[in-house]
Amino acid sequence: MNRIFVPTAITVVTGIATGMLFASPIRLVSQTPTSLMEGASAAEMAALEALDDLAGEIRDMSMTLWEFSETALLEHRSAEYLAGLLEAEGFEVETGVAGMPTAFTATFRHGSGGPVLGVLAEYDALPGVGNEPVPHRAARADGVTSGQGCGHNLFGAGSVGAAIAIKRAMEERDIAGEVRLFGTPAEETVVGKVYMANAGVFDGVDATLVWHPETATRVTNASTQAMNNFTVEFRGQAAHSAADPWNGRSALDAVEMMNYGANLMREHVQPSTRIHYVIPNAGEAPNVVPEYAKVWYYVRDTLRANVEEYYEWLLDIADAAAQATRTEHEVSLTTGVHALLLNRPLQEAMQANLEAVGGPSFPEAFQAWGREMQTSLDIDPVGLDVDVKPLAYGATPAQGGSTDVAEVSWLTPTVQLEVTSAPKGVPWHSWATSASHGTEWAAAAADVAARVLAMTGMDLLTDPDLLEAAKAAHREATAGRPWRAAIPRDQKPPVP
Repeated sequence: MNRIFVPTAITVVTGIATGMLFASPIRLVSQTPTSLMEGASAAEMAALEALDDLAGEIRDMSMTLWEFSETALLEHRSAEYLAGLLEAEGFEVETGVAGMPTAFTATFRHGSGGPVLGVLAEYDALPGVGNEPVPHRAARADGVTSGQGCGHNLFGAGSVGAAIAIKRAMEERDIAGEVRLFGTPAEETVVGKVYMANAGVFDGVDATLVWHPETATRVTNASTQAMNNFTVEFRGQAAHSAADPWNGRSALDAVEMMNYGANLMREHVQPSTRIHYVIPNAGEAPNVVPEYAKVWYYVRDTLRANVEEYYEWLLDIADAAAQATRTEHEVSLTTGVHALLLNRPLQEAMQANLEAVGGPSFPEAFQAWGREMQTSLDIDPVGLDVDVKPLAYGATPAQGGSTDVAEVSWLTPTVQLEVTSAPKGVPWHSWATSASHGTEWAAAAADVAARVLAMTGMDLLTDPDLLEAAKAAHREATAGRPWRAAIPRDQKPPVP
């Protein structure tokens, strides 16, 4: 396939909050493989042409969400902003879904019948990683300490752009069906989609598209780890640590005893298992026996069954710690997810579209910016990797992280794209990625993602054989293992 890149002159903002600009305009290369695209269907072309018109809006969305940088379940401005754009486009918007004020759905239907296509959008930021969009450590001038260290500003912008392009193409080509954009908050705490799935928000969707910023460009071909996220609170009796410690019962002792038991447990779990914890509350002063302490755990494995087995084991350890220290304890399961299910027919369809569109085309100025950042981090200064990675014959080994996209993948055929948005090798969830995603250059990743998602969406709306193959693969993957919520179905989300 030919790739045509049309350069568009813009001024690149180096600091949204400060208004600082480069001394001269930088030419941001916009991915526009429309006019000479070979082999694209009429439906795909209609979506791509719509994205030609939406390129500036996707860039603006990316930068606005970066400026907001709101953390999990606090994304009020971000959700309102995206929902407002979709409503203005003609989508029917429902806010506050599944009991979360920052979750929304935006639905557009054309004609009668046809598939129901889902598109996932995220927009939450991470605490403590805020940075000016410069290639070195520098606090944001506006005082915001959170940051888009996972690139969800690009994620939200690209997904909304894709949904709008699909809607416009459906109207132009008179294609029957429905597109639903799901505004899913709190991915960083693995919460949003879990509670949306529990509430039936994804019911009736025939297939779902999603993407994520990365340091490489490829169709996701590795699963993730299932996980339980829970806290244990211990309550004892305060006393003077020196004068009358015999009158005290230390909640901190209980936490330490639980952690000791968990660390002994590690010898006897599967190699695929991961157990990690922090102690958010361990007492106030050394001369007071702590009457309250709290420990926060994640337990993960590639198999959901192993997570459930080891979770119960950890609960036994917590109970034993409470008994041994004569304290009381309370367990709160915040969230839980399955491992991500892959869907080979959708992967292959998306791979073909990714190869047609090509990876993001970044200007040399951004590559030099990336090399400067890599040098400061003592990383090989190779810039940003823009090559499209091939799709391996089979699934690659599971990654170590967890995602709530997994819950959607168990309910409906789901496929995910990854697009380069930051320099190769930089630490993710860090100031470095937050800085990268605050540059207008990085918006090219959202543009590429929108095009690939939109093309794949049009394929699903117009090719019943592809949709049926995706559904058949999904039935095979879930056979004998129907989706079961990892948390109680009536549990309320942890809204602040």
